Amino acid sequence: MSLRQACAAAIDGYDGGYFHGCDWLRAAFMEVPREHFVPDRVWWPNPQDGHYPLLDRTERPRQWLKAVYRPLAALITQIDDGRVRPEDGPATGGSFTSSISCSAVIVDMLHHLGPQPYEKVLEIGTGSGYTTALLAHRVGAGNVVTMEIDDGLAERAAGNLTALDLTPRTVVGDGEAGYAAAAPYDRILSTAAVRDIPAAWPKQVRPGGVIVTPLDTPYATDALLKLVCDGHGNATGHLIKAVSFMKTRAQRPRRSYEDLGWPGWTDHHVTIGPDGQHIRTT
Repeated sequence: MSLRQACAAAIDGYDGGYFHGCDWLRAAFMEVPREHFVPDRVWWPNPQDGHYPLLDRTERPRQWLKAVYRPLAALITQIDDGRVRPEDGPATGGSFTSSISCSAVIVDMLHHLGPQPYEKVLEIGTGSGYTTALLAHRVGAGNVVTMEIDDGLAERAAGNLTALDLTPRTVVGDGEAGYAAAAPYDRILSTAAVRDIPAAWPKQVRPGGVIVTPLDTPYATDALLKLVCDGHGNATGHLIKAVSFMKTRAQRPRRSYEDLGWPGWTDHHVTIGPDGQHIRTT
């Protein structure tokens, strides 16, 4: 618990979101044991000597637990869709395909999502089930639908949640299609980045409902995007801050930013005046 408290205290120090003004979010963070959702073997995402180190709970439990509660550390739970196994030890390469996102970013996403008690929420990307548990703490497990494309991850997440007496509806499937059977939703949260917002998402959200998702950008980072929906398949919103997430499987291949609607470099205009620098796009 002391590590969880220290992690929460660190997150309290970050500006622009996080726990600020969200007592429910702090309560959920303190009640839900993050370590319960982290596999005994995970990879540290920063390479050392050309390898991604493996953190093993059975061999070095204190090191593993401290990593779980580092506020800005994501822990890698899957490489190359499971073709690289934790049993093989430190990884020399491959693509990260699942993780338990860092505590600070999860808290920040939920802050901007702003779920209210008893609202219906669709989560895209169950992963370990940790974010699902935080959502269930706020809206009730029966109001959460969570989707995971990897059946092995979905099964483990469902087990993690059930062990805490949480039984959201867990659906194995491609989250880009949403889950129309339980629509409309008040909120949709994606924990996987997209290059192009799937058309199904705003179609499944009530008027005034919110979508929060990481969006790929041409600026060498993803951005946290918040959209407000009109109930007719349309949505408008704004970028909040830089983040970094794995892409959904269908959107891993690169695409032209021009085709995705991003302004080109020559569309950016810079004005310098007595009040400083201003950058705008046409």
